[in-house]
Amino acid sequence: MADYLTAHELDELNAVDLEARLRDAKEELFNLRFQAATGQLESHGRLRTVKKDIARIYTVVRERELGIRSAPGADDAKKAKKESAGA
Repeated sequence: MADYLTAHELDELNAVDLEARLRDAKEELFNLRFQAATGQLESHGRLRTVKKDIARIYTVVRERELGIRSAPGADDAKKAKKESAGA
């Protein structure tokens, strides 16, 4: 995974890709917590970064549900729908 995800990068992902990123981030967080508990963790800052990535993903998903943010390709579908209705 990258150092951290930006909301703009997440905007470009569809729902399936977001789900995969979320699953990977949760898995990484689990592994980091396990390493921290056993004293093997070298970079504690990574824990914070992964938590924030998870929060960003959840935010994008929720904003899409509320219609605040649109999924990739959704704008094209809306435009095509408006044009066909107007014709």
